[in-house]
Amino acid sequence: MRVVFVHGACVRDGAWWWHRAADDLGNHGILSSAPPLPSCGETGIVPTGEGPTLEDDVAAGLAQVRHLVYIASFLPQVGESLASFGDGTPAPYLDFGSDGTFGVRAEVATRTFLQDCDREAVEQAHARLVRQSAAVIAAVITGPVQAAAWQQVPSTYVVCAQDNGTPAAVQRVQAGRATHVVEVATGHHPFLSRPSVVARLLLDLA
Repeated sequence: MRVVFVHGACVRDGAWWWHRAADDLGNHGILSSAPPLPSCGETGIVPTGEGPTLEDDVAAGLAQVRHLVYIASFLPQVGESLASFGDGTPAPYLDFGSDGTFGVRAEVATRTFLQDCDREAVEQAHARLVRQSAAVIAAVITGPVQAAAWQQVPSTYVVCAQDNGTPAAVQRVQAGRATHVVEVATGHHPFLSRPSVVARLLLDLA
């Protein structure tokens, strides 16, 4: 078994975000990796309003997958977009720049996404906040989605019940589309705050 971790928006260095869970998995002989995402500037291309695009990120993360694990994510149907799940206004924790990029507002990042993480994790997480190409979020907001992997591949949805970024009620609706659902009492990043819980979940799937 090999675990491929794909990080979320507006951050860099997926291997760091994943490292605590990766260490736990490694102790059980499970390998994992975290591919760099072009739209976050991780491949040497400076993000702009034109790209890199969502397609570039998908290509970077492609691997043979037997089971999908979603953590506090959205699972749109084919034909839907993220706009289908909200009122069409940007999330208040996002900042859109005139250069065609967007990012998480640093002043609200801790209480929104990291409130249950230790100080070391919070400090290192802030150091990895980046601007991302707005072409990516434009694609997922306006859509529509052309393909939905969760409809063809077995999936597990991890509801983060104390997440201040994506409300648990919203997550539970999305989780209803997955094959299996697990709920944990954590914030948005359980792989940092409770890595052993995430590792155990993956080991159980293995």
